Amino acid sequence: MAPQPAFHLLGCDFSSSPTRRKPIVLALGHRQGARVVLTALQPFDTLAAFGQWLAQPGDWVGGFDLPFGLPRELVQALGWPTSWHACMQHYRHLGREQIRAQFAAFCDARPVGGKFAHRATDGPAGSSPSMKWVNPPVAYMLHAGLPLLLDAGVHLPGLHAGDPRRVALEAYPGLLAREVLQRRSYKSDDRAKQTPDRLIARKDLVNALELGQTRLGLRLKLSHAQRDALVQDASGDSLDAVLCLLQAAWAQQRHAEGDALYGLPPGLDPLEGWIVTADKP
Repeated sequence: MAPQPAFHLLGCDFSSSPTRRKPIVLALGHRQGARVVLTALQPFDTLAAFGQWLAQPGDWVGGFDLPFGLPRELVQALGWPTSWHACMQHYRHLGREQIRAQFAAFCDARPVGGKFAHRATDGPAGSSPSMKWVNPPVAYMLHAGLPLLLDAGVHLPGLHAGDPRRVALEAYPGLLAREVLQRRSYKSDDRAKQTPDRLIARKDLVNALELGQTRLGLRLKLSHAQRDALVQDASGDSLDAVLCLLQAAWAQQRHAEGDALYGLPPGLDPLEGWIVTADKP
């Protein structure tokens, strides 16, 4: 494995079925006061390679774009364990078809307009319910990604004690992107939808991040080549990883100021978890 560049922060755009064409992307960097310097973008085209990387000794705070928990309402309705670790161990040993069947049956028994159960963080974050198995398949992202974090022994504030030098937080790039772009779309995996308007939106988003024009109060520091790479990646995967990097930097800053929960709300549900930088309940 190649030597790693120096970094203390990471942002992860996660895929539950990574390939060379659609890899997991890590944005590595470090914070200098209110500046966040992007060091490198690193792709992984298999879950195994990503898991091996996570398990290495390190000293970082990371924002990961995948859910870290399921809605309490869903877990109770299915009769699953309501302690987080036991629930996740149960969940990881299910197959995707079992997950889809049980979640679909739960939805089928509910009224139109309220099919899915939500976590408390979904409203403030504007995130999809973590039980969704399509568009986007975040239930499968949880199923594929969370076991890698557990097996790597990292620390999950508010949920699970692990190595305090490797800290993983649930992030959501859409939360920060919407603050800048409102309803404008900036990415698509469909080539036919990789339009000039989305290119302009990525330029606007990168420009706003460099100027520190978000409520996080952090400015992104890029080289010219890095800026070009983020703008030209029409899938948005690299930019999403960088948005998660900034959320991790905000959390690291809170911890440096004495917050043991890295900016997560003290009253968070220890089964559901919370998206970092989402407004507190």
